[in-house]
Amino acid sequence: MFRTLYSRLSLALIGLFLVTGLLYALITAATTERYLQEITQHFNRDLAARIVADRGLVIDGEMDDRALKKTFSVFMDINPSIEIYLLDKEGKILAFSADPGKVKRKRVDLQPVQAFMRGEGFPLLGDDPRSHDRRKAFSVTPVPAGDMPEGYLYVVLRGEEYDNAEQAVQESYALRYSAGAVAVSLGFGLLSGLLLFFWLTRRVQRLSQVMSSFQQSDFTRHEHFTKNDAGPGGDEVDRLGAAFDEMASRIIDQWGQLKEQDRLRRELVAQVSHDLRTPLAALHGYLETVNMKGEDLNEARRDEYLGIALNQSERLKRMVEELFELAQLEARDTKPVCEPMPLAELVQDVIQKFQLRARQAGVTLDWQIPETSPFVNADFALTERVLDNLISNALDHVEEGGKVTLQIAQQDQQAVVNVTDSGSGISEDDLPHIFDPFYKKRRTGKEGGHAGLGLAIAQRMVELQGGRITASNSEGGGACFSFTLPLVLSN
Repeated sequence: MFRTLYSRLSLALIGLFLVTGLLYALITAATTERYLQEITQHFNRDLAARIVADRGLVIDGEMDDRALKKTFSVFMDINPSIEIYLLDKEGKILAFSADPGKVKRKRVDLQPVQAFMRGEGFPLLGDDPRSHDRRKAFSVTPVPAGDMPEGYLYVVLRGEEYDNAEQAVQESYALRYSAGAVAVSLGFGLLSGLLLFFWLTRRVQRLSQVMSSFQQSDFTRHEHFTKNDAGPGGDEVDRLGAAFDEMASRIIDQWGQLKEQDRLRRELVAQVSHDLRTPLAALHGYLETVNMKGEDLNEARRDEYLGIALNQSERLKRMVEELFELAQLEARDTKPVCEPMPLAELVQDVIQKFQLRARQAGVTLDWQIPETSPFVNADFALTERVLDNLISNALDHVEEGGKVTLQIAQQDQQAVVNVTDSGSGISEDDLPHIFDPFYKKRRTGKEGGHAGLGLAIAQRMVELQGGRITASNSEGGGACFSFTLPLVLSN
């Protein structure tokens, strides 16, 4: 219960209205009471003096007891809301207009009386003789009048009868109607506030539902909170929803990438196991044959078996080295050291290195280099390794009498190196995966179906230097691999 934002806000609003209503009632009651006391005291400030003068309570400087008793009797009937007391100069109550047993005090504190005589600001509250602790507004005058009075006529302006009448009025229909009107006003305000809170929090509730649905879908499906045409002028909830939409979309993309990488990893492990098993099985088989039939084999046959085993071990060694090299490139452990270098000279050196292999295979190795050799900002060793892999891959897929061509060109602010062969090309199904590690390429040639890491390593090396490598089929039908390197801009 009260776990939602709306319920908590509603509870807080109800508590706020209750506290506000209570404070309003208390403050209104207190201020109204003080206001009535002040008005009553202002209006009746000379009441005690008028009673003394009108009723003739003082004759020749002496208090007339008979006139005082008559005054008590008359005012009890005419104006029961006031209470009249005769005090001596010490504040002791000498006489009063009340039934016997009504008066609870024997003495009245004279400090408020003296303040009244000095004309201090109202309301001034004095002791109520009919209560042990209550204080009320009063009117007072010295008797007899003068600088040396023998006592005081002390008049409580809102006496016990007034309190009884006030209590009766408070229980009347008018007061109940007023209280009902206040309650209706507070209820209307509360209802309006609850509706306003519901309108303000409904988008927060929807955002919470979107988040919960995204979580329950195992972070794979997301219903967008913001509309496609939502502008940047939204409030905090809109901005929060837009941020969550972006985060959820990124999580879904990353989750998909992780799944794809996991799938590729499993395929890579399976392919590595398969590709390593082939040379290992051949190596083990021929060595086992030599070991078991060594005395029965002639020297020529034994040398043939040992040569095949050596070739398989060399192939296995090359595959393991490539695998470690690719792992280092994937982990970004290899940091390129880029510096200005003449690209044409490097291409010529690499071509010379492969000329013997090309002649032995009956393949023509050609190059097309412009007269003005471009300088590129690249790592010499990585670039040489890329050229080695591409030329070696081209020679592997060209039949005898074929041709492999290297061409250097400039495009925008980059140097472009094209390695083209006259082989059978790359199938359309293979093109998107040509740089995937251990992907079996279905192109014909001397090593058709070979799965390796050379192209994947070349791609990582080019990307480390800020370039890009692509594969396509040339107009002549062969494969064309192109990679770019940034040019060195001269001033």
